[in-house]
Amino acid sequence: MAESKKRGVLFDVDGTLIDSSYFHAFAWWQAFRREGLDVQISDIHRCVGMGGDKLVRHLVPDCTDELEEELKSAHGAVFSTFWPSLRAFEAARDLLAACSDAGLAVGLASSAQQRDLDVSRKVLDAGTSIDAWTSSNDAEASKPEPDILLACLDKLGLRPEDVVFVGDAVWDVKAAGSIGIPAIALTCGGISEGELRDAGAAEVYDNPRHLLENLESSAIGKLAR
Repeated sequence: MAESKKRGVLFDVDGTLIDSSYFHAFAWWQAFRREGLDVQISDIHRCVGMGGDKLVRHLVPDCTDELEEELKSAHGAVFSTFWPSLRAFEAARDLLAACSDAGLAVGLASSAQQRDLDVSRKVLDAGTSIDAWTSSNDAEASKPEPDILLACLDKLGLRPEDVVFVGDAVWDVKAAGSIGIPAIALTCGGISEGELRDAGAAEVYDNPRHLLENLESSAIGKLAR
């Protein structure tokens, strides 16, 4: 159980373990279009990984509170239509199992809506490899603020110096860095290696399979020694 594990790995979910970043970008694009807002989908994609509130305010700076709620609701409705299409990245389940088998606590530090996280957990089908998880209900401030990581640490009973965080977005890397957690970044969410390293990523891999193949020499492997 997580209580007996002294070190751990936190994972982002969307774009890191589940191939969903572009579904989120399209869902936001549809939401903006419904409100008569012409926002480039490429600009939206670069903001995926932020909390929905920050994404909306970044792309529509003069957005009202009422419009923000309407946009978030529309995004959720459109994204739910993609649930049947969601798939875990190759070896994502195996990566979680390998971390657990190495004696590390495994936490899903997700800021997704609870219903979306429930779907993602079913898609992952990682069973007992996961010790704790979070949703948007667990943090007041969203990424790039570190609140969701701190909430996951609290559930695992670990400190920032005890863990490594794996994510796919610049916002993941910034959130981890703000509280001193080394970040491993994956490019499978669509963000380039250069951008992720500029944000502070300690290591960058293509996808969960690539990280799994290099697990022993990675920051996770060093943590498990």
